[in-house]
Amino acid sequence: MKLEGSCHCQSVRFSLRSAHPYPYNICYCSICRKTAGSGGYAINLSGNAGSLKIEGEQYLSVYQARRTDSESQVVTESPSRRSFCKICGSHLWAWDPRWPELLHPHAGAIDTSLPEPPEHTHLMLASKAAWVPVAKSEGDQCFDHYPAESIEMWHKRLGLER
Repeated sequence: MKLEGSCHCQSVRFSLRSAHPYPYNICYCSICRKTAGSGGYAINLSGNAGSLKIEGEQYLSVYQARRTDSESQVVTESPSRRSFCKICGSHLWAWDPRWPELLHPHAGAIDTSLPEPPEHTHLMLASKAAWVPVAKSEGDQCFDHYPAESIEMWHKRLGLER
C-alpha cells in the first residue's frame, strides 16, 4: 500500500510503500509521549525505507533520544533517528540503522486513509504517564515493554499484509 504523509504546515511531504499499514501498536514510552505528544502515546506504522520519497527535505530535522542511567548516570544515545519538521515540529517518522530496510512513520502524519485494525497492542506501559488512561478493548494485548510479536508478525497472524 502506498502511504502519503505530511507535517502540519505542509513544508514536508513524503510517501513510501507499506505491507503493514494497520495502525495497531500504541506506544506509551516517554520518548513517544514527549516527542509526539498525542494522548501520551504514539502509533507507528512500518514501511519500506528504500521507497521513501521526500518533498521539502531541507525542512527536516533529526532527534536522537538520550537516556541517563539512574544508577550510573551514564548517558547513552539511541541509534533511532526521529525525523521532524523544523518549521512546525511535527514528528514524521523514525528510522533505526539496526533495521535499515524499515521506516516507521507516525500514523498521525499519514494523509492516506488507513485501515482500521481489528485489535491493538499497547506497549511500553511501564513508561506510561499516570494521567494517561489505557483504552483497552476486547482482544487487545498489553505489555510493560516490547512484545515478542513484531509489526510484520502481527499483520501476518491476522492475514492483513498488503
